[in-house]
Amino acid sequence: MLLGMFKKYIGWIFMIWLSGAHRCISASPSCRAPIVNGGYVVPQQDTYSHGTVLPYACENGFKPAVEGWWATTTCQNGKWSTQPQCIGVNNCIPPTIPHAKYTSSQTGWYEDGYVIRITCDPGYSSKDWDATTQCVNGKWLSVPICQRSTQACDDPPKIPHAVIINQGPRRDVYASDTEILYECEDGYDVEGKHKKSIYCISGAWSAAPPCIKQTKPTPGSSTSTGSETGPAGGGGSSTNTGSPDPQVTTIDQCGTNPIVADGEVVERDPMFLKYQCGSFYKQVGPDKVFCYTNGQWSTLPTCKASYCSVDTDQYPQLKYDGVKYINDGESVRLECVKLDHWLTDHYSVGRCNNGRIQLGKCCNWWELKFNSC
Repeated sequence: MLLGMFKKYIGWIFMIWLSGAHRCISASPSCRAPIVNGGYVVPQQDTYSHGTVLPYACENGFKPAVEGWWATTTCQNGKWSTQPQCIGVNNCIPPTIPHAKYTSSQTGWYEDGYVIRITCDPGYSSKDWDATTQCVNGKWLSVPICQRSTQACDDPPKIPHAVIINQGPRRDVYASDTEILYECEDGYDVEGKHKKSIYCISGAWSAAPPCIKQTKPTPGSSTSTGSETGPAGGGGSSTNTGSPDPQVTTIDQCGTNPIVADGEVVERDPMFLKYQCGSFYKQVGPDKVFCYTNGQWSTLPTCKASYCSVDTDQYPQLKYDGVKYINDGESVRLECVKLDHWLTDHYSVGRCNNGRIQLGKCCNWWELKFNSC
């Protein structure tokens, strides 16, 4: 009897503890009503329970700082997943540009008239050299596109009896001039002083010095090696017939440095030359140039003019200031000839886009700042 009563009391205690524990687990903190300047939430309450999905919208003249005319936020452990925010209809939310990076805004949005410049990921290049876009009346004009570079490479070729040693996760695209190191398996090695590496050169991988099985010399015989494989990724053969694919060697084997018009050598490495174009020129092609064992240089870069020129003497509305040069994708303020009824100086904004200059009308500082010109 005593044992039965003990079990009964233990059961009641367990049920009370379980109920309390359940309340502790389920009692996640609630969220206070968010403040939405220029907008409203539905329904309007003082607090919202954990897990509540709260929709909101904006008043006339405003829009959510996300895609669409309405948005939602979720209460999670006493905090909202995103802070509801309404911005002016003429402002812009961050654009989505695959394979590109640009300076992010601390506010989460960009003012009307703001210009961003993108940088494409390695292995990609901006289409038509267009690397800027501007927020105008709530929309981005001509959003740049990062497309795969014609100089980029696919996966590196398989190198028999070797493994890649300096790469992380596999990539979809390898930028031009990428160097990949490899190591031969035990009992194999490359001949001579060849470096165990391959380069992405103008969309193709250089031939890899093959890993050759090392044989131990026997008494009375000379040291020899037996080649089981040809160069990786190429049409070479282990036999002596035909010409093997040229391999990258030290640059001193190719003689005088090649000349790149409007460019110069900025880095000299035993294995490559690195070029850079001068101001107002854009480099097309690989940054680095390699020397092949056949004495030929790899594909050279070219420097293409990438600027606009404005002869202020040719524009009556502009104050004479000689010839101004503007990098492609950039803009400058050019002072206008002051008219009698102007109280302050006026300026025309010149923007260079794909080699063409666009001049705006003459406006004062206030009009330019708030894009009301």
